[in-house]
Amino acid sequence: MLKSQTPAPDTETRPPSHLFYLSSLRRPLVDRAEGIYIWTQDGRRFIDGSSGPMVANIGHSNRNVLDAMKRQMDRATFAYRLHFENEPAEEFARELAGKLPEGMDRIFFVSGGSEATESCIKLARQWAVATGQPRRWKVITRFPSYHGGTLGSLSVTGDDALAETFAPMMQVMPTVPAPAAWRDRDNLSMEQRGIRYADMLEEKILAEGPESVLAFIMEPVGGAATAALVAPDSYYPRIREICDRYGILLIHDEVMSGAGRTGKFLGGDHWSCKPDIVALSKGLGSGYAPLGALAAPMRLVQPLLASGGFQHGHTYAGNPLACAAGLAVLGEMDRLDLIANAADMGDILMDELKGLAKRFPFIADVRGKGLLTGAEMVADPDTLRPIAPAKRATQRLLDLAYERGLIIYGRKVKGGVDGDNFMVAPPMIVTKEQVGEIVAIIGDSLQVLAGELDLPVEG
Repeated sequence: MLKSQTPAPDTETRPPSHLFYLSSLRRPLVDRAEGIYIWTQDGRRFIDGSSGPMVANIGHSNRNVLDAMKRQMDRATFAYRLHFENEPAEEFARELAGKLPEGMDRIFFVSGGSEATESCIKLARQWAVATGQPRRWKVITRFPSYHGGTLGSLSVTGDDALAETFAPMMQVMPTVPAPAAWRDRDNLSMEQRGIRYADMLEEKILAEGPESVLAFIMEPVGGAATAALVAPDSYYPRIREICDRYGILLIHDEVMSGAGRTGKFLGGDHWSCKPDIVALSKGLGSGYAPLGALAAPMRLVQPLLASGGFQHGHTYAGNPLACAAGLAVLGEMDRLDLIANAADMGDILMDELKGLAKRFPFIADVRGKGLLTGAEMVADPDTLRPIAPAKRATQRLLDLAYERGLIIYGRKVKGGVDGDNFMVAPPMIVTKEQVGEIVAIIGDSLQVLAGELDLPVEG
């Protein structure tokens, strides 16, 4: 019998909330956070094993970042970009450009991931119009995928659960299958499968009409929609080749995989796959301030500037306080060598998760890069038959871990309506001992889940 989560003690006496989010479930009130830990007002401690929704890359309450924000707060917290330039934004853009692929040196700041991906789409379209290619407007995306919740970013999000209600209100874009090559049962090598999935993009371009296709948007390492899916190595250069062949812009959504989380500054850096436009957010500000960015080369930006400027913007674009926080976050990544630590701890975490997969055969796949990892759960590891949706396996696992003081992440991986997974993505400051503690709690939770849902266990 499935158990419902026991309400936290402090939720029983609190007044009704006027907030609303995804459900009416009350969560405990947060009191403070430090490092990889979060404490509630009733004294419980949680390990932030997912960095929130893969945001708190450098950990909570970093003193150097807080001090930098305080210094900026004492000077100015807001300056509108049409009236003033501000030093934090200028310096942050310069430092960020230095960490990106060569030539990717024009930065447009926003307040979050949905704004970042939508900005990328708008930049691509305005570039096409400014360069005499107004027939190009289609942005091909992958299914499943997640690129944001605004209507523009949702139009390129391959997720039925999120998009179906709003479909009449937006221009839904063409899709190709996400490269879930590990599921395929054929005689091809992984290298051959990677080429096959990439070639699906070319087939879609030809079906839509190459003259109408503007861009292809993809996550180099998958996010919540695919639980850290990584394509075969052969996939990435072939995608670049196909985009070049048809004059199509390649947009990398690095909102979750960027800012060092995968052991490289960008997820695409693992394959030396250079995009035309990059979207960044989440770890870029590490939760200290709402922050995101679009990065592009001057060859794409200059035609816009020559034709009247980028017809797009947000009130908080380039906010001095947010940019001061982002600049300090980059500084802490360098000072603490956190990208190298993400690579090292990611190797340890991956080995530990593969160990769990041996204990619990219903974990059919473990994947990811660095400290962006995911595992997919099925009812039958031989046929890959999914766990019945009514059993709510993902949510139950998340609840079991939460009851034991660990936060992990999960979402349906088949278009938002089916498939079970969990993601483990602790802050990049995590230690080997802390990784061990995280995996031990996951193991205990999986043991209970297996018993409740009659899932296979070794030994």
